[in-house]
Amino acid sequence: MAFGQVVVGPPGSGKTTYCNGMSQFLSLIGRKVAVVNLDPANDALPFECAVNIEDLIKLEDVMAEHGLGPNGGLVYCMDYLEKNMDWLQSKLEPLAKDHYFLFDFPGQVELFTLHSNAKNVIFGLTKKMDLRLTAIHLVDAHLCSDPGKYISALLLSLTTMLHLELPHINVLSKMDLIESYGKLAFNLEFYTDVQDLSYLQSHLDEDPRSSKYRKLTKALCEVVEDFSLVSFTPLDIQDKESVGYLVKLIDKANGYVFAGVEGNVVEFSKIAAGPVDWDYYRNAAVQEKYIKDEDD
Repeated sequence: MAFGQVVVGPPGSGKTTYCNGMSQFLSLIGRKVAVVNLDPANDALPFECAVNIEDLIKLEDVMAEHGLGPNGGLVYCMDYLEKNMDWLQSKLEPLAKDHYFLFDFPGQVELFTLHSNAKNVIFGLTKKMDLRLTAIHLVDAHLCSDPGKYISALLLSLTTMLHLELPHINVLSKMDLIESYGKLAFNLEFYTDVQDLSYLQSHLDEDPRSSKYRKLTKALCEVVEDFSLVSFTPLDIQDKESVGYLVKLIDKANGYVFAGVEGNVVEFSKIAAGPVDWDYYRNAAVQEKYIKDEDD
């Protein structure tokens, strides 16, 4: 079996940068990595692709031929890829024996919340090729500085988790820029663990645009809390420790850590429990490194 990551997230969340940094890190620790670009709008790749959707279909050709805009063109491209899964499968099969896959998907959020084409492509990879995949959903960390945008990010993350039906890890990307648009109202743990969201209400009321939708906001927060699925892992893709701890989470989520273990219940349980030393870095150490203390 082969393993990999499905990298998704809204435009500007850092998907291509993530794939570039993650592929370099995995190569340094001894894994053969194949980056698969499935974003037909991404025409300036900083890495070499093992498979590129532009060899199958180009977004600019679709827009010109069918008179579509960028969003409609992306939906068409994903529909076309879904109907030509044999092309993608033929490209991946020679690599599946010894490569770890990184799938860079488009940033159009509708593809992962409303339409079924991208989901069906992923379903084909997991069922027909037996790929063990984890969805990595990137959210720009600076959204934490705006309560309204943070709640929107929570809803998007929850919707994507429910739609894709994969092992799923939500990531706060660009941690080094987390306070570039404003000071956080709470410590980092509040945002990563998605604690009692009612504390955000008073900060939302400070904005006259948000205060009008107080009841709606309260109801949306309750939806997120009722599902109790969303949490975030902070990431600075240029920090090897940060990337390393995320890789540990991903390897547990898609089963990579169990690949070389024989069917012994005791050994499996030891790995499944595993050390939790990463939890300190996930919150306290990251806050100390990237978030300014007012006392300083």
